[in-house]
Amino acid sequence: MSNELTPIDDSALPQHAPRATDVHPASEKRAEQQVAILFGLSGFGSLLLIYSYIFVKDTVFIFIPIMGNQNAQQLGIGIGMAMSLFFIGIAAIHWAKTLMPDKEIVNHRHEFRSSDEDRAELVQTVKEGVAGVQLGRRKLIKRSLGAAVGLFALPPVLLLRDLGPLPGKKLEMTNWKAGTRLLTDPGNRPILASDLEVGSVVQVLPAVADMEHRPLSDIAKDPVLLIRLRPEEFQLEPDRLAMTHEGIIAFSKICSHMGCAVALYEQTTKHLLCPCHQSTFDVTRAAKVIFGPAARPLPQLDITVDAEGYLVARAPFNEAVGPSFWERNSQ
Repeated sequence: MSNELTPIDDSALPQHAPRATDVHPASEKRAEQQVAILFGLSGFGSLLLIYSYIFVKDTVFIFIPIMGNQNAQQLGIGIGMAMSLFFIGIAAIHWAKTLMPDKEIVNHRHEFRSSDEDRAELVQTVKEGVAGVQLGRRKLIKRSLGAAVGLFALPPVLLLRDLGPLPGKKLEMTNWKAGTRLLTDPGNRPILASDLEVGSVVQVLPAVADMEHRPLSDIAKDPVLLIRLRPEEFQLEPDRLAMTHEGIIAFSKICSHMGCAVALYEQTTKHLLCPCHQSTFDVTRAAKVIFGPAARPLPQLDITVDAEGYLVARAPFNEAVGPSFWERNSQ
């Protein structure tokens, strides 16, 4: 059987209708310009992604001030990537539908290797197909396509920056240190030990110099849950019991499994639960894991009171907060 490409029998198909771009030079030119504009929008999306990734986190986002720089950066990266992918695809589709040859052909094949003559004909057919794309005479599309594809290739290379360097000790460091006051979140109010009743749970953050503009990276590591029990309800080792104050115990709110917020407290059982993967921690036993995938207890914060009676940290966390990533394998 021949491997030759031949036109499909016209009697089996509806009559071919020429497109406007096939018969009207003005329509052809307009379609070419539209394709170039779409490629240009794709390139703009790539530039927006690059700009957002490099610059937005260090500048004030004027038009959306309530978002904060980090949220604005993520929005810019997302919109830029979406534009880059969407418009380069739409441009290719519009180009194919309006400007590329639309004559249908059929390729008759057989199961074995084609003859040298048939293989040569296939190469010739491919060359003719490439010529049909008409990049040689459509310089506007060729230039806009080259710019769009070139810019499209830059973001993946740029994003490789996020593979390194390793964070070092940054994941282990928080703003908790000796003497740091515990402030309500929200509210930023200092807390007296007498403010907490037995069974109460309060989320707190450390007092810092600029409490109104905490970086998201700090908010992701610093939250603490204060829980007050009756002192006799604890089943703690002496060193852990010494880290409490009059039945008040403090744990990191960041789950030691995948970093979700441990936001549920069962007052009857004295259990903290992570809603993401159901890791369960026993408050009476220093947040020991009693169920779920978490591999270690929640880090405990050593607390006491200052001269005015407000709760303060006596020392940083007893271990690194958050998931057990590569730098915590030994813990």
